Formats: sequence, structure tokens, C-alpha cells
Amino acid sequence: MDTDLLIPLVAIVSLFIVFPGMVFHYVTLWRKQKTLEPDDERMLEDLWRSAKRMERRIETLEKLVDNNPEDAAPVSRQPRSSYDQ
Repeated sequence: MDTDLLIPLVAIVSLFIVFPGMVFHYVTLWRKQKTLEPDDERMLEDLWRSAKRMERRIETLEKLVDNNPEDAAPVSRQPRSSYDQ
């Protein structure tokens, strides 16, 4: 087979068979990765619950601060560590 015929044949096969095959292969991989794994779903659910608990705690603290009388003497805090000073 002559190289004058081989190079155009390889180019045509590459354009119409190899490149579309590669594109479809990576599109399929991309679609598989779009969905969450069960471990990821479980971790996301745990983070959601943790955020909800934290939100309730913050709301409770805000209510306690709002109910604190303004004229009360402020409580002096002792620094817990050298980083607080």
C-alpha cells in the first residue's frame, strides 16, 4: 500500500470513527459522574442535619441575647487561652 493512499485513509478513519468514539466515551463518563455516590449522598444528608442543628442553636442564642436586659452589667470574660488576649 502506498503512503499517498495510507495517510488520507487514516485521516478519514480518525475523523469519522476514532474521534466520535472518544467523544461518546467521555460523554458517558461525564454522565456517570453527574450523579452522587451513596456515600456522598449520606455525607450531604449529615451536613444538612448538622447545619439545621447549628441554625437552631444560633436562633436560641439570639433569643437569649435579645432577652438579656440592656442595663445589666456586662460580664467580664476571662481569656481562655493566650490567643484571646
